[in-house]
Formats: sequence, C-alpha cells, structure tokens
Amino acid sequence: MISKIIKQVIQLGAVGVTGYYVGHYNNKKAFIDSYVEVDGKRLKSMPGLPIFGTVSAATPYIESGPTRVSQIMKYGFPGLDNVRSYDDFVLSYDRRNRVPHWVFEHLTKAHVEKNDEIDRSKCDFTPDESIHPFFRSQNTDYKGSGYDRGHMAAAGNHKLSQKHVEQTFYLTNMAPQVGEGFNRHAWNRLEKHVRKLTKVYDNVYCCTGPLYLPRKESDGKWYIRYQVIGANTVAVPTHFYKVVVGEGSDGTLDMEAYVMPNQKIPDETPISSFMVPPETIEKAAGLLFFDKIHRSKLTKINGRKV
Repeated sequence: MISKIIKQVIQLGAVGVTGYYVGHYNNKKAFIDSYVEVDGKRLKSMPGLPIFGTVSAATPYIESGPTRVSQIMKYGFPGLDNVRSYDDFVLSYDRRNRVPHWVFEHLTKAHVEKNDEIDRSKCDFTPDESIHPFFRSQNTDYKGSGYDRGHMAAAGNHKLSQKHVEQTFYLTNMAPQVGEGFNRHAWNRLEKHVRKLTKVYDNVYCCTGPLYLPRKESDGKWYIRYQVIGANTVAVPTHFYKVVVGEGSDGTLDMEAYVMPNQKIPDETPISSFMVPPETIEKAAGLLFFDKIHRSKLTKINGRKV
C-alpha cells in the first residue's frame, strides 16, 4: 500500500516537472516570437501595431525628438489609429474603409509658392506598399467608378520638393470624390483658400478627412449609407471636412472649420456657406482637432471673435 502511494507521488512529480519545462519552453518561445528583426534591429511586435520588414513609402510614426512630424503635429494628433508619416504630411489610415481618417499638413508661404522645379505631370497615383495588402486601395478600384481619386493633402500644398508632391499621390492620401462640380471645382476652391491663408498667417495647420453622415429616410429613421467601389470596397464618403488653424507672427490663433457634401455644388456657392462649428465635426468624426489649443486661446473661430 505504501509502495503504491510512493509510486503515485513519483508519477505526479514527473508530470509536474515535465509541465514546468514545457511551459517554460513555450513561454520562452512566445517571448522570442513577440519580437521581429527589422533592418538588423530587434523590435517588439505590439498588438495592433504590425511591423513590416520593408517600408517603401510612409513609416509608422514614432516620436524621436524634434522632427518634421513634430512641426506638423504641433497642436496635437486628432487620433492615433494607424498613423503614417510622409516627408511633408502625416495621416491616419482607415484600414477598413481604405481611405484616411485624417490628413495633417503644416503650410507656409514657401510651401505653396510657384516652383519651376515641380512637375505634377511626373506624378503617378500609386498604392502605398507600406500598408498591408489586405487593406490597400488600388487604382483599379477607382477605374470606371465615376469618382475621382481626391487628394486629402493637396498636391499644391507641397511645392518645396518634387518628392513631396509625388508623395501626395499615394492612394493612402486619396478618397473617392465626385469629380465635376466638387473635386475639380468647389473642393479645389477650398484648397486654394487654405493656401491663401499663408499670406495672412506665418503658419497654417490644416486637417482634412472624410465623413459618413446620417440621413433621415422615408420611414422616418436615420441611416448612414455610403457606396463602396472596386474589389477592395473603398468607401465613398458622404462629406469631407477641413479644420484649419492660422498662427500669426504675434502668436494669435484663428480657426476655420468646413464640411462639404460629396456632390456637385453650384459654382456661385461661397465656401463660407460650408463653415460649421468645429465641435460638430469632432462629434461626427470621433476625433479631437488641435486638442493642445484650448478654444478660449483662439482669437477667432470662423471669422467671429471668441
């Protein structure tokens, strides 16, 4: 009887020891697997922040001291979902809808003035290979859709360098826009207005993006409906927004906020008719714009004194 008990204890002990070493090996393996090697450096792979071995265009944003990114994002990030940094603008990419959440720019007179070295005709719309293939939009998605590949960071805002202009043609910076009467007309007028602000302010900060707004239908209920295009089901936004802050030489700050429907807009419609309180965009987009600036610090919002 005693020998039988001793035998059972030995068996249980062997199982425990084996379990310990198996668990220790698996934990060690999991620890090793949680790291990836990129350019010879061992980096920890975090959930929701995939690290790719090669990056051909934008790079995930990592704070590393004073950079162009920190200049552009001086007054805060609207959100931190899939943030990508290019040489002269920063965006947050919406992997589900294959368009940006938001795109941020910092403009000065030098950025927008005529530059004979810039040739827009050399720019091609290009998929951004730094985005996982599952979540990329392609040129074929837009072909035959009836929609333009609409810039969020306008090409005309980045004339310091040919490379800067070319990067605005990555499809991560695009969203489907109605062409005639919107992208080529009303939206273009709004982009030109933002560029003209550099004549008034030393620094202009502009955040642009899509909206999907609800509409009341015949049954009395509210719905958010939007089209998708192409094999990758790129979302067609119902509206687009721009939130702009102008920083004067004396440090004063003025804000303007616009929402435009993604549809043909009569040429005689003034862009001022699309001004809205910035908080309405924040609520609709689920983002906070310029959160490092308390609204009481603004001199004017949409031309009215605060």
